[in-house]
Amino acid sequence: MAFDHSKFLARFIEEAREHCSRISEGLLNLEKTPGDAELLNGLFRSAHTIKGSSKMMKLTGVTTLAHKMEDVLDAVRGGKIPLAAPVSDVLFRGVDALLALLERVSAGDSSTEAPGGLCDELAQAAVISVAGEVLTVQDIALPVAPSIEPVKTVPVASGVERTTPPVADPAPLPPAAKGRPVDYLRINAAKLDELIRLMGEIVSEHGRFRRHIGRLSDVERATARYVTAIAGQLHKAGNQNDPLVEAGAALQLSLRQSVRAMSDASLMQDHLVADLQETSLRMRMQPLSTVFDPLRRTVRDLAHEQGKDVDFVIEGGDTELDRKIIDRIGDSLIHMIRNSLDHGLESAEERAAAEKPSKGTIRLSACYDSGCVTISLSDDGRGLSVDKIREKAQLKHLFSADTLAGMSRAEIIDLIFMPGFSTSPIITDLSGRGVGMDVVRKSIVDELKGTIIVETREGDGTAFLLRLPLNLAVFPLFFISTCGKICALPATSLVEMLSVQRSEVIEIVNKRAIRLREQIIPVESLSALLKLTKESSVESNEALIVIIRDGEEKLGLEVDEIIGREEMVVKSLPTHLQSLRMVSGVTIGERDSIINVLHVPELIRHAREISEPGRLRPAIKEDRAATVLVVDDSMNTREIEKSILEAYGYNVVTAEDGEEAFEKTREVLYDLVITDVEMPRLDGFSLTERLRADDRYRHIPVIIVTSREKEEDKKRGITVGANAYIVKGAFDQSNLIETVRSLIG
Repeated sequence: MAFDHSKFLARFIEEAREHCSRISEGLLNLEKTPGDAELLNGLFRSAHTIKGSSKMMKLTGVTTLAHKMEDVLDAVRGGKIPLAAPVSDVLFRGVDALLALLERVSAGDSSTEAPGGLCDELAQAAVISVAGEVLTVQDIALPVAPSIEPVKTVPVASGVERTTPPVADPAPLPPAAKGRPVDYLRINAAKLDELIRLMGEIVSEHGRFRRHIGRLSDVERATARYVTAIAGQLHKAGNQNDPLVEAGAALQLSLRQSVRAMSDASLMQDHLVADLQETSLRMRMQPLSTVFDPLRRTVRDLAHEQGKDVDFVIEGGDTELDRKIIDRIGDSLIHMIRNSLDHGLESAEERAAAEKPSKGTIRLSACYDSGCVTISLSDDGRGLSVDKIREKAQLKHLFSADTLAGMSRAEIIDLIFMPGFSTSPIITDLSGRGVGMDVVRKSIVDELKGTIIVETREGDGTAFLLRLPLNLAVFPLFFISTCGKICALPATSLVEMLSVQRSEVIEIVNKRAIRLREQIIPVESLSALLKLTKESSVESNEALIVIIRDGEEKLGLEVDEIIGREEMVVKSLPTHLQSLRMVSGVTIGERDSIINVLHVPELIRHAREISEPGRLRPAIKEDRAATVLVVDDSMNTREIEKSILEAYGYNVVTAEDGEEAFEKTREVLYDLVITDVEMPRLDGFSLTERLRADDRYRHIPVIIVTSREKEEDKKRGITVGANAYIVKGAFDQSNLIETVRSLIG
């Protein structure tokens, strides 16, 4: 009977990916501790395991590449070659190539060969001795494997019979995993998600059950009072032994016993449901290290590309979070890391001038925080400049100059989350298009019901604090009421709750506020925000205030009652109700009533609008098509760019070189200039310098589109005053239009 490889292919791919992750992680650690022999041995064993397993699976491409990497690692651990940066680079590319091969195998293509050029480099690196010449490694472009969601596993009782593929010399398990062997059962992730969804519904239903018992207890107490009153009346009438009194007392006693029995059962169910919730959620919880650790490689590569020396510090990677949340925060973290590297951390020269260490620091940490998880990403770079943000907003005509001048510091910083906004001095392929922070806010706040807090100080760096719920199955909610209506607020957005005397609420210009620990916090009635009318105009001497937060902005909501905190399933709004921006979702309350979960950022925005109508209304833009000047000595390139821009409604004028373009700018004020660099008579850099020397074109956006992709060329683009730098090798229609829109709309 022939050996059926297909039965073991999925497990081989999963194990090989784990070994690739170990090799990548180990290489990063070896850059800090190059003499760690045990770590080197572990990397060698991982490569050896991939080679042996793939050989049995008849995957020659994987086998060949893993064998070459094994030879290099063997030479390093044997002291034949040093683990210099070029050797690390070629090994990292080997890991990328292995992952790409595994991805193709997973897709059904098992005949792919290993990249020959990379194998030659690995072979050359393995034979160069310490006493030999300086090692040089050339870059080879390899496909990068997309991330694949791992198959979920759950522990089961021992004794489960199954077959496993033979492997050669498996790498040892980490210390935490040693000891008594644990059995696993492979299950479909969708089934696990469905189980947790049902658990969330059970938790919500149990909460409603407790409230039903509470109402039943009220009924039992009211019944007891009623029976006692009837008995008293009959006693006065001389009917002490009336059968109705005895029957009523018996019914009341039976009702009391039933309520007590249900209360006792509810208490027992509290423990069972809590255990069910904890156990179910733990099955889908993963340590944040699964998303943190791969970022070390990302930071290393981006820092190398930017020519910056960066110390990337990770703390709290063992903090666990729902896998559903982990899957959705990776892109947000990468956006913020790119921003930190590109225009957060200064160059070595700038840091030296500012008397900072030449090596910048980016710190990524996580910790548990009052039933939530807070992720902090901070850097010791230049920080956010409120003046520069205000200036950029004015240049982009987001608000009028008077409106921007009247904005608070928190409101100005909040502008970085607007679509198309960026503080980068130039748009490049790395950052600056303004498509990062608005995506982060949408993901963290709108979709995950979390919050983002920005802490920054110009010259000292910036920290972004992401506060997230522990899971997406049930959300911690605080229930409040106003004008007889019950609403809910995400616990992640609440700062505190307090009761103050109405005399302590002060009037500042045209809005109310309270003083709290040296802070002035605006206060608005929740009923006014929701446009609800109070039945009674009589107010007590005390005001109950719930303080909510979005970024650096805080708002006090005056409510009638704080009902309590519960973990509930939150349902998304149906499509036809998505326009209700004040509501982010709904949950089910008593008697199947619908309770709105309020959207905190929109509450704060609406409170500003009530206190100062129209103050933060965007500036009105002229209703006309923008005119763009396209400059390139290639007719083909000019026509391509012109056709793309005209298809999106822009008026386009072309020029063959910088000199002709400059002459045309003497006669017409264009809204945007797109220019090549290499041109006769006047190149693109010189054209940009001339335009910046002209008062009329000092703030007109300039986009450089060129084949020059070196970092010094991009820096020169910044120096001469360009607003964007697009490399022709990465040029496409969406890239150009996205950049143009971010600059002129």
